[in-house]
Amino acid sequence: MSKKANWLTPSEEAAWRQYIVTSRRLYEALEEDLAGHGLSMSDYEILVYLSDAKDRSLRMSDLADKTILSRSRLSHRIKYMEGKGWVERQKCASDKRGTWAVMTTKGWNTIVKAAPDHVASIRKRFIDQISKADQANIAAIFEKVESNLRKDFKE
Repeated sequence: MSKKANWLTPSEEAAWRQYIVTSRRLYEALEEDLAGHGLSMSDYEILVYLSDAKDRSLRMSDLADKTILSRSRLSHRIKYMEGKGWVERQKCASDKRGTWAVMTTKGWNTIVKAAPDHVASIRKRFIDQISKADQANIAAIFEKVESNLRKDFKE
């Protein structure tokens, strides 16, 4: 038995399509800007989480949760980043099954060098295009959407 579609109204469709197109273009632009540093958005995000963590290290399972990457996909990304010398894996002493992702000095230097350009790109391509009220509205809207998504995926 098929479910009857609750089609989008013209204004709903316009909002949805604009969100999709803009989010893809913004992500693509930010990726291109980071490429000059040899980084992808995923690499940068991983390095940010590691740089913010105590001892610049996180359990791989925690890093997967934070980056919303499957453990397999994160493992492949970390393998690539190990090859670049940005991170290394270390076995967890207290849990033989656990593994830590640890940022290296080279990884730290890479993010320190890339961060000012990345922030300038975010500012130019996003922040400077919207008002303070827009920023607050966008944050509130996406907090609500993300919270509901989190509930849906925990069930």
